[in-house]
Amino acid sequence: MWHFALRRGTVLLLTLLLVSIVAFLIPYIGEGDPALLVLRARIADPNVDLTTLEAMRHQLGLDRPLAIQYLAWLGDALRGDFGLSFVRRAPVADMLGGALLVSITLALTALLVALLVSAPLGTMAAMRPGGRADTVATLLTQTLIAIPEYWMAPMGILVFALWLGWLPSAGWDSPASLVLPALVLALRPMAYFTRIIRAAMIDVLDAPYITAARSRGLGLRQTVLRHGLRNGAMPVITLFALWLAGLLGGSVVVEVIFAIPGMGRLIYEAVINKDIPVLQAGFVAIVALAVVINTLVDLAYLAINPALRHSHGA
Repeated sequence: MWHFALRRGTVLLLTLLLVSIVAFLIPYIGEGDPALLVLRARIADPNVDLTTLEAMRHQLGLDRPLAIQYLAWLGDALRGDFGLSFVRRAPVADMLGGALLVSITLALTALLVALLVSAPLGTMAAMRPGGRADTVATLLTQTLIAIPEYWMAPMGILVFALWLGWLPSAGWDSPASLVLPALVLALRPMAYFTRIIRAAMIDVLDAPYITAARSRGLGLRQTVLRHGLRNGAMPVITLFALWLAGLLGGSVVVEVIFAIPGMGRLIYEAVINKDIPVLQAGFVAIVALAVVINTLVDLAYLAINPALRHSHGA
């Protein structure tokens, strides 16, 4: 197990190093001159004279070799210093910290809601494949996968905020502001969780040890609760981790529509405003979190499943 953990740790560090290189090169993509981008963000005049441009290049250290610039940028990034936002003129690290906290809260709430609904639904569908519960679950999951968030979010605002007046339509001011965007964001993972749980539980219920438990007189419901759910949880853990990593930066539509100050909206505004420091920091944070989460899931597999520990040890 320790050899596997060491290998995954090495891959993690190499991946993060590659991510940092790509993030550092973001300003050189497109117009190719970070000093020109900074000046255009600070002044309204798009025409910048060469003297001012050279002075800005010297001020930013862009007249040094590219490798030296990267090492300096990497050193600052490791200390949590990603510079100042071109637009807000505030430390990017502070902006990133607040946005990450919002997105993590939203993503975890949405995934927990999805899991609480999909676990019993997928289990009931697996207990009698082809039955009524299985048919209902299949129709529901196909519908939820087909409906996009950019349609469901305005419909949710129209019904629950404008017509019924139960929930706020936008903002991040109270716990009630979390309900509607979390429900909208939970629908698609709910469908995938239900499908995965159904497939995993069907395989588990056909396993020999389940048949042996049933032959000893254990009822189907007790068999599912005692043995099936725990052994069928492995693929759900993987899917949960993948969705968590994806929603941290991938909930752009929901965060923009509901005016939520999370990572998706922060990066969206950075792209629109060409706010390079925010783009660099956001890219590093999202990819790093995704890689770290996937690595932790792999290590959790080894801790949970003795068969995997034995195979990696061998």
